[in-house]
Amino acid sequence: MTETEQHQQTALPLAETVATRLAESALTDPVKALLRDALGSGTADAGTTSFASPGRVYLDSLTVNGFRGIGPRARLSLSPRPGVNLVVGRNGSGKSSLADAIEVGFTGTRAHRAGQDATRGGHWYNLHDADSPKIELKVAIEGDTGNSTLTRTWTSREFGSSEATFKRPGHGTVPLAEAGWDTALADHRPFLSYTDLDLMLTGKPSERYDAIAAILGMDLLSTATNRLSAREKALAAVAKETKDALPDLKDALYALEDDDRAVQALLAVDTPGAPDLDTIDVLVAGLPPADDSRLAELHVEAGAHGPDLAEVGEAVQRLRIALADVEDLHGTDAENARLLADLLEKALAHADRHPDDDVCPACGTERVLGREWCDRASRQVAELRREAKTADDAHAAVRTGARSLQNLIERPQRIPAALAGPWQAWTDCRQIADPVELARSAEDAATVLADACDTVRRHAVRELEERDERWRALVTRLAAWADKARQTERDKPLKTSLSKAVKWLKDLSTELREQRMERFTDATQGIWERLRQESNVDLTAVSLKGSEKANVRKLVMAASVDGQDAPALDVMSQGELHSLALSLFLPRATTADSPFGFLVIDDPVQSMDPTKVHGLAQVLHEMGRHRQILVFTHDPRLQKAFTDQELPVTVFQVTRGERSRVKVNRVDDPVAQAIGDARAIAATRGLPPETYSNVLPGLCRIALENAFLEAAWIRHHRTGGSERDLQAAIDRAERFQEVAAFALFGDVGRGGDVKEEVRRRYGSPACSLIQQCQKGAHSGGASISHPHGFVTDVETLAQKIRKPEVTA
Repeated sequence: MTETEQHQQTALPLAETVATRLAESALTDPVKALLRDALGSGTADAGTTSFASPGRVYLDSLTVNGFRGIGPRARLSLSPRPGVNLVVGRNGSGKSSLADAIEVGFTGTRAHRAGQDATRGGHWYNLHDADSPKIELKVAIEGDTGNSTLTRTWTSREFGSSEATFKRPGHGTVPLAEAGWDTALADHRPFLSYTDLDLMLTGKPSERYDAIAAILGMDLLSTATNRLSAREKALAAVAKETKDALPDLKDALYALEDDDRAVQALLAVDTPGAPDLDTIDVLVAGLPPADDSRLAELHVEAGAHGPDLAEVGEAVQRLRIALADVEDLHGTDAENARLLADLLEKALAHADRHPDDDVCPACGTERVLGREWCDRASRQVAELRREAKTADDAHAAVRTGARSLQNLIERPQRIPAALAGPWQAWTDCRQIADPVELARSAEDAATVLADACDTVRRHAVRELEERDERWRALVTRLAAWADKARQTERDKPLKTSLSKAVKWLKDLSTELREQRMERFTDATQGIWERLRQESNVDLTAVSLKGSEKANVRKLVMAASVDGQDAPALDVMSQGELHSLALSLFLPRATTADSPFGFLVIDDPVQSMDPTKVHGLAQVLHEMGRHRQILVFTHDPRLQKAFTDQELPVTVFQVTRGERSRVKVNRVDDPVAQAIGDARAIAATRGLPPETYSNVLPGLCRIALENAFLEAAWIRHHRTGGSERDLQAAIDRAERFQEVAAFALFGDVGRGGDVKEEVRRRYGSPACSLIQQCQKGAHSGGASISHPHGFVTDVETLAQKIRKPEVTA
């Protein structure tokens, strides 16, 4: 097993790791409860699957129409399981449009392009078929017996107007946001374009840091830490406020030392150890009620504040400027065009209401309001509206200015009786429709109200000061302090538990961060070793410097050239940098935390020499054991690299016809490869006898074995089985019979039941075909009387096997 594969199998999802570590910790139950609450449901029941958090996802098919280079409906059908798929075709055939459609389907945005915002679409709709663009993705979700459907449509030609729905068996149809993939799409984005590869290296140091740090699993832990830290800080803030307020409160109580209540309160707050809150409660409860209703009215008056005159003045000024602009337009061509357009629109509306009446309602002229007049008038309205835009904008500015001024007019819940009149005059301004009158009245009313509020407030404050309210104010302050002191005492155990929980999270974050960074570094270096081929540049280290909140943070990539240390970005060629970017991206997109079982790569071969292309094929082949790899390329070298190294691959050919008619045909796959080789032997005469008795049935056996492997993946995925268990079982299934048993029953130990199950599903001739294929693997070989027919029968059986029976 390669190093990359070992890392893929040992890197458990973060939620599962944290849940295990939390269960094994010696923390108290209250601390564990706090941690589980902060971490969310992901650690409480990592094995469950809900609509909001589905299991591993694979692509089953893509259907597109009216999007980018694709006009009428085009379809790409896939096998929803791990394996490498190449989508090939010349430039302009529609490959990138298909790759783009998958990304847009999931995210609503297109791949980043230099100098272009991710939400911009440009000319995203197809010029030949733009009426109803649509992207439909069929996806297979772990544990589901049927496929889910992700559909994205557009309500206009604005790229940002798209809407996406998600329909999952047993869950109905909901907006895509409820599928629960937003965070995963940000942290483990399973889409890679050539531009994205370039940005991995040419982006800012902090951007490269964030791209890697996001997938180290710190998001779950950092979010939980932030939640607990926020609660801890809130409790600490209350305790600090209570402590900081005590000196001033004591000074105020000292100032009332002639009052016995103040003396009692002073002793209560200054009690050693903890304040005597019971005594304070008695003092607060003994506060006499306000002496009369006038006191309450005085407090309202003392808090009276009118409108902000500066803000009102600015709004009035803006409205008057807009009115002046409208006045300047009176008698101009723009204003006349606006008025004439209004008139013509009313005439058109009249003609529309009375289609059989061709008499002008204004002058009485007959036969003038016909279809020809309507068409001419419609065109004239459009032209006049363009001419009248300046006037329309001026009138719109008046309306906006009036609304802005009226929005400043608010009425408080309680208004002192002395201010009822000015307040009513101010609020009545909201009903004034004439903007000129509104500007004048609002300015006058605001000035009057502000002056009145100022006068009433000053009188109320002076009268309150004359009243003996010192103790009343102080006891209210004492009650507020006592509430915070009581809360501080009550929350001391919680604060201690929060402190322990935060420390546990930080310690675990540090440990897991180092472990995951080490795994990531090892995986990156392992991929680089395969891609660099004849390069003399060694990638010696990949590390993160700084922290997520630091101002200075960067991804450090150290290399050596012929044993001499050097920064990687300074010594690598363009092709080497491209390979390095792939080495960084692939581990990021294929971590165990990612819910996406697929990876879409567009045009990864540019700038690579042939040896690196062969290395890329090897890397993709290894990753294809655990991920559904979908590569779009116009470069024939990648397909040739798979063929030259006899690596299994499924190939699709994309062709583009007139008016953006795009077709996708499957050219080859592991089953078809073996069948094709067998058919070539069957068609060749004069070969040694053992070629027909051993090699031909052996190739057919390989075809059937690959068909059973495909069926095993699909069956296991639909039943919700662990993918690690599946891969381990496949690795253990050394014999054909065990592979077939796993596909048919999900149990490699039921090899003895395979024959009967094959007979039940596919008929007795299928048993005979399999038996002959297996005989070919032995020295005696198999007797194949009709090679062509034999290969055809095996091909038919293989296609049946690839569609497994699954019970719900």
